Amino acid sequence: MLTCLALLLLNAGCVRTLVNRRLDRPDRYTIVRDQLVIHCDFEVPARHRLLDELTARREDLRRELAYASSEEPIHVYLFEDANRFKEFVREEHPGFPNRRAFFVESDTRLEVYAHWGGYVGEDLRHEVTHAYLHSVLPDIPLWLDEGLAEYFEVPRGRHGLNRDHLVRILARDDATAADSSSARPPRERLYRLPNLARLESLDSEQVLPQDDYAECWAWVHFLLESSTETKTLLREYLYRLHVDGSTVPLSSRMAWRLGLTADQLADRMAEHILETARSAGFTDSAGGAPAREERPDTLGSSDVQ
Repeated sequence: MLTCLALLLLNAGCVRTLVNRRLDRPDRYTIVRDQLVIHCDFEVPARHRLLDELTARREDLRRELAYASSEEPIHVYLFEDANRFKEFVREEHPGFPNRRAFFVESDTRLEVYAHWGGYVGEDLRHEVTHAYLHSVLPDIPLWLDEGLAEYFEVPRGRHGLNRDHLVRILARDDATAADSSSARPPRERLYRLPNLARLESLDSEQVLPQDDYAECWAWVHFLLESSTETKTLLREYLYRLHVDGSTVPLSSRMAWRLGLTADQLADRMAEHILETARSAGFTDSAGGAPAREERPDTLGSSDVQ
């Protein structure tokens, strides 16, 4: 009898732990939108325009990147209360940096957590993009994972123009940064020399500074927006990555296919960014909208984004 009682108490303790863990996550309302399973602790209309946009983002990725999408569920947990969100993160993931939202990948589950605050649209577009990518490409390199998330975090219809990154990547001490008449090579008219090979060498566990986020975005914008040739190269790279799990670095593939040295490739990317700045109305390095609150440095791993 004592043994049975001990087992019952032990089992009761396990059940209570599991229940408490579940209650820590929003679970009052659940909305299923295609691949997304959205859990809320407050009522959100099933046809909310942000949820419509997140659902459409799946097709945007499939169309732009030309890969087969996954049917694996992505669980999105939305917290209405910022303090509850912070408490949850401290208890469940004490090693995480201070973030408004994050993506977690395990062997069996894809999860996004976010506070429903003033930046929730930007945050969810970013983190859900990570989840969509990892549902198909779990081994995607850090630079490309973050570059695509930064590209797709802006609202639809803007061709990935992230003005905050554009402000950051333009040369800050050169009033002619966006002026094509400058005699300096295009790559030297940016804030720092673009170097795709350096980004490719980053460890998946590395913490990214803001400048690296900007450069990751710049390379992705160049690949998707500068020419059909560069977009095709990116699509081919992602296809090989999906099929084989790894492939030749994209910088090597582009240098070979385009017949460019590393410096020439950097110049071509820089020319695209400078032209993008002119088209966006930037007349100098200080132009454009003021930068928003910076994204805190984040853990750049395949498990936490």
